[in-house]
Amino acid sequence: MNDLVSIIIPVYNAEKYLSACVQSALSQTYKNIEIICVDDGSTDSSPEILNKLASDNPSIKIITQKNAGGGAARNKGLDNASGKYVYFFDSDDTVSYTHLRAHETGAYL
Repeated sequence: MNDLVSIIIPVYNAEKYLSACVQSALSQTYKNIEIICVDDGSTDSSPEILNKLASDNPSIKIITQKNAGGGAARNKGLDNASGKYVYFFDSDDTVSYTHLRAHETGAYL
């Protein structure tokens, strides 16, 4: 099982947590992932943080939009997702490096 998993992270003024969140997604033992960060009109340094992280890792895709709320940011991420499976992170989430993993059934946690 090696299907692409799209991790969608809506971002709004998350400068304090954003690096740790994205690094948590990048450190997954399951490696066939794309990370879609949707900047929902942040007014802090979140866009600069995202650009730096994306410059170091081609699996990170950044989408920007005017502030429309978390639901709209998630939907924008879904519109741009290529994965067979989708997982949502909040911009202040961090998870274990084995959080995403393949199962014999094809399901992901």
